[in-house]
This record gives sequence, structure tokens and C-alpha cells, in this order.
Amino acid sequence: MSKDPSWKAKRAIFLFAVIWTALVIFSPFTVPAGSVGDLTGSVGVIDNDLEDMNIVSRAVYLIGDFNCHTRADRSFELNDNQMPFCARDFGIFLGLTIGMAIALIVMPRYAWVIVIILATPLIIDGFAQLIFDYESNNTIRVFTGVLGGLAAS
Repeated sequence: MSKDPSWKAKRAIFLFAVIWTALVIFSPFTVPAGSVGDLTGSVGVIDNDLEDMNIVSRAVYLIGDFNCHTRADRSFELNDNQMPFCARDFGIFLGLTIGMAIALIVMPRYAWVIVIILATPLIIDGFAQLIFDYESNNTIRVFTGVLGGLAAS
């Protein structure tokens, strides 16, 4: 396992994924309860005032604000605060972390087939919401996000 030249890179990606996912989970607990409300906004725009946060949480929330729609109805709350990313993005981070842990232990056969199978539910759910009058719930978003994160790992 450690003789594989890509093992160090996989380990680094895994550690980054663990740290990032932990920051996303714990950031709502590092600010006062109930202090982060509806963060709904547009991707590619910083449209929320996050000045009163500690520097670490502010950085995580700013990254979420810029890279995610953070719609309140599509996000979870922890510590009575909205999480910095939507449920699907959180699922992707979680899946990437789990997938990288698995990738450190085993190298699956037929990797591209597995990637396609794991990514398909996320693609179907995302496009179905875009094209049809269909709205999935946060449980489905997290589930498809985890599968997509596993595929990405």
C-alpha cells in the first residue's frame, strides 16, 4: 500500500477532506447560537455580511457564500445556525472524505464503472430539479451528494 507512489497524494487529499469537512460541520458551533440565519444567495457572489465571526468560521462561511447558493430550505442547521454549505455540497464533502479513506485501503477494480454508477443519482436528481417541477428533500440531496463525493474520490 505505501509503496504505491500515489499513496502520499491520496493521504494528503484524505487529510484535507477530513479537515475541510470538520470545519464545515463545526463552524456553526463556533459562533453564537442563532446568529447565522438565512444565507440564501447567488453562486459567485458574496452576498452575506459575515464580519462578526471569528476568522476561521468567517473563512468557511465566505467560501460557502461564494461557491454555493446556500438556500436556507436546502441547508441544515446546527447550533441553531445555518451550515455554510447546502445539504448536497455537505454530502459531497462527506462522501469525498469517506471515499478517500476507502481509497487509502483498497484500489477498486473497474474504477470508471464505479464512478459512473456512484455519480448517476446526483446527476439525475440535479437535472430533474432543473428541468421538471420536482424538488428533492435534504435527505436525498445528502445521499446523492455522498455518492457523488465517493465518485469524485
